[in-house]
Amino acid sequence: MTHPKNVFILFLILMCGMIFFGFQGCGKKGPPVLPVIKGEKIAAPFDLKYVNSDKEIELTWNHKVDEKEAFVKPESFEIFLAKQTFESCQGCPFEFKKIGVVSIPSKRFVTGIEKGYKYYFRVQAKGKDNIVSEVSETVLFEYK
Repeated sequence: MTHPKNVFILFLILMCGMIFFGFQGCGKKGPPVLPVIKGEKIAAPFDLKYVNSDKEIELTWNHKVDEKEAFVKPESFEIFLAKQTFESCQGCPFEFKKIGVVSIPSKRFVTGIEKGYKYYFRVQAKGKDNIVSEVSETVLFEYK
């Protein structure tokens, strides 16, 4: 016959084990992020602007190396686009896709457009060893 004390201790051991193994998968993991060494990062492009013609749009931007905070010089710039129709629901999520890469020293990109869409553009600087900056501000162009 087992003693109530032994049953209680066995119960406590089982509960502790369930708690320990049950909470190991807790939380939501994000995408992997490279470790950042102080100053070893790239400044984000800024002052993103567009000029449109009938069937294409020209994007231009600026970039400045910050000698204290972000001294890595970019090798290229990646251009991202999200495109929606005017009938798309307000506030619906949309996904940016990379549509091009521009090598240094150019800070200009031209792409075709068509009527009936909202175009959202962003630019990101990319350096050696695939180090990337934060994205620039997002620019919206509505082509009705």
